[in-house]
Amino acid sequence: MKRVAIIGSGVAGLATAIRLSLKNYDVTVFEANSYFGGKLSSFEKDGFTFDGGPSLFTAPENIEALFTLAKKDINNYFTYRSLDESCRYFFANGKKITAQKNVDAFADEAEKVFGEPSENIKRYLENSKKAYKNIGELFLDFPLDLSLITKSETYKALFSVKFPYIAKSLNSYNESSFKTPEMIQLFNRFATYNGSNPYKAPAMLSMISSLEQSQGTFYPKGGMISITNALVQLAKDVGVQFYLNSKVEKIETLKDTVNGVLVNGKNYKADIVVSNMDIYYTYKNLLTDKKYAKKVLKQERSSSAFIFYWGINTTFSELGLHNIFFSEDYKKEFKEIFEESILPVEPTIYVNITSKHDKNHAPNNSENWFVMVNAPAHNKHNWEEQKEKVKKFIIKQINKQLNTNLEKHIVAEETLSPLNIQEKTASFMGSLYGTSSNSKMAAFFRQQNRSKHYKNLFFCGGSVHPGGGIPLCFKSAKLVADGIQ
Repeated sequence: MKRVAIIGSGVAGLATAIRLSLKNYDVTVFEANSYFGGKLSSFEKDGFTFDGGPSLFTAPENIEALFTLAKKDINNYFTYRSLDESCRYFFANGKKITAQKNVDAFADEAEKVFGEPSENIKRYLENSKKAYKNIGELFLDFPLDLSLITKSETYKALFSVKFPYIAKSLNSYNESSFKTPEMIQLFNRFATYNGSNPYKAPAMLSMISSLEQSQGTFYPKGGMISITNALVQLAKDVGVQFYLNSKVEKIETLKDTVNGVLVNGKNYKADIVVSNMDIYYTYKNLLTDKKYAKKVLKQERSSSAFIFYWGINTTFSELGLHNIFFSEDYKKEFKEIFEESILPVEPTIYVNITSKHDKNHAPNNSENWFVMVNAPAHNKHNWEEQKEKVKKFIIKQINKQLNTNLEKHIVAEETLSPLNIQEKTASFMGSLYGTSSNSKMAAFFRQQNRSKHYKNLFFCGGSVHPGGGIPLCFKSAKLVADGIQ
């Protein structure tokens, strides 16, 4: 059996480990932290349970595929349910809407509340769905190499590409699709799903909305951490070995071929190495390859986040699982993040409350709030200095929208800054998705899953092809496993 060493136990690392073990490889996962999951972790504080990072669950078929391959009943490991709504949106002008799973109901509600013709929304989502099916799946499910020329899907995709997808930014495309500023802002938001600026990112990103609005959102019982727990248990059941508190210090090479890893000062021989670590740190720290590390830095970093974890000693019926409080000047917000590299003065606020579905995540008559604002990638910022400013703004905005006095209800607090994200997850500069998609060709410059410079070295995770976010991390794992075979 060939030996595989996987660096990191994020979603992509775990999924890769499962797939390769099922292909009869001897797989070992090395995790630097004392816990599994990378960004997809959780913690408890003062009786409240919080998901540490990603909070949106879409495209459950990606995790189901692993249990099907393993011939295991997923219900023994992991359960989830479909949600009737994807998000509750609150706008600066006081208007609000719930994005229902039923597209017709959502479109009709938008027409009533904002005056946006319902046909505009239906047409947009139908186009997004087609683009994802004809173009997105090709890009996401296959390596971006010359083999694409031989695939029939490639030609279908080429005929499906509309000129605006390439020529326009997402914002420009949305301005031509909708008549109301609220709908433009709502659909601009999907650029943040890979840490990008809707005023620069290509209109092709409009297809992201089909994942959430057309296919629906889901809730995993126990919160997002249950995804990590299910994958770890499945991996163990199919023979994967794990070592926690085991920091990989170096990828060993002989000429241009990798042959193992150095872990806590000890050598571990491997025929294949898969890095689930940020691609920049993989080149810079593990391969000490400054040349290729420098090439990664030529690409603009994605946005990061500043997060407050609040234990709230009351409940708010106005809020659901996912909630967005939009800023008044969205364009200014992204200019501050990407051009001025500062925490926005008046950021959009995301609030996730898992106790809406898992009551044991908070004490009785209480809620666990995961409160996030978009932030620039870390670069000598003083986040402690920024913390109180952004906290005051968040409280002010939520008080205004919900007619409450939020500050007196906060009984527990933890924070996570871009610097903390970098330190905890080895994500360079705290960028949540590696590089942004703020240029038309950005996706094609992402690191591919197979190294072109080192034999038997592969990459998975959010900083490489096909991109960041849980669904794409699962896809990168499949690309690696297929590539190794």
